[in-house]
Amino acid sequence: MTSHYRSAFAPGLLHGRVIVVTGGGSGIGRCTAHELASLGAHVVLIGRNLAKLQDTAGEIVADGGRASFHACDIRHEDTVRTVVTAIVGAHGRIDGLVNNAGGQYITPLENISAKGWQAVIDTNLTGGFLMARECYVQSMQERGGSIVNIVADMWGSMPGMGHSGAARAGMVNFTETAALEWARSGVRVNAVAPGYIASSGMDHYPPEAGDMLRAMRKTVPAGRFGNEAETSAAIAFLLSPAAAFISGTVLRVDGARPQARMGWPMELPDAQAQQRPAVRPYDGFHLAQTPRVFQDK
Repeated sequence: MTSHYRSAFAPGLLHGRVIVVTGGGSGIGRCTAHELASLGAHVVLIGRNLAKLQDTAGEIVADGGRASFHACDIRHEDTVRTVVTAIVGAHGRIDGLVNNAGGQYITPLENISAKGWQAVIDTNLTGGFLMARECYVQSMQERGGSIVNIVADMWGSMPGMGHSGAARAGMVNFTETAALEWARSGVRVNAVAPGYIASSGMDHYPPEAGDMLRAMRKTVPAGRFGNEAETSAAIAFLLSPAAAFISGTVLRVDGARPQARMGWPMELPDAQAQQRPAVRPYDGFHLAQTPRVFQDK
């Protein structure tokens, strides 16, 4: 393990950029913030847990990067507007937004209450819309920018998480619509759809879900879970100048899982095949933490 983030991209790629990362205190958001900072960006961490934001910002600064943070519940319109105003006031602009904050719980559709449904929709769809709208209106409309919305592998269905699937599908359509409407301002809007990623978010699922979570890799043609750094690399690419002609699309980071089909035998790669250069896991995040469900298993 190295003492600094090992990005696949050129040093200084995002030098001077101001990039907001929601849900930046843990999981994919934390990893992404580290990578963007390692590439020269000033990352602004957004989240509800102030202690986690402080810890992540401290890690980034200790590594020589630049970071600041704001406590914010993205579901509340006035709060989002105030926080974005503060960011623009402090930095003069917002160049990028990673709409990563989200969450859901496992339950069948018939057991989801209206309150539970609305809470997931507000977190995974409405909150992302509010953040994107305010970043656009308060900065990007005049200066341009790039937005990356984090969705999920919800193609076909999302059993056990129907509320999240509906919200993520809505965010994909929002991504496509915003890419069209905001192109006139020099704003690109894309999405990244992580599949089964070994992230700290899995620690929020109940212990009884452990066996199911551990078995999920067998449904992935790549034969394994992805990691946070592999997701962050996709986000960094879409924020970078190399993606200047990419907008309105979804980049899936899922090991071909949605392509699995009944009736076609799943031939998982063996350990030797999984170490071949084209598919070997990319371990760029020096502070990555293995989810508890996979520890000692």
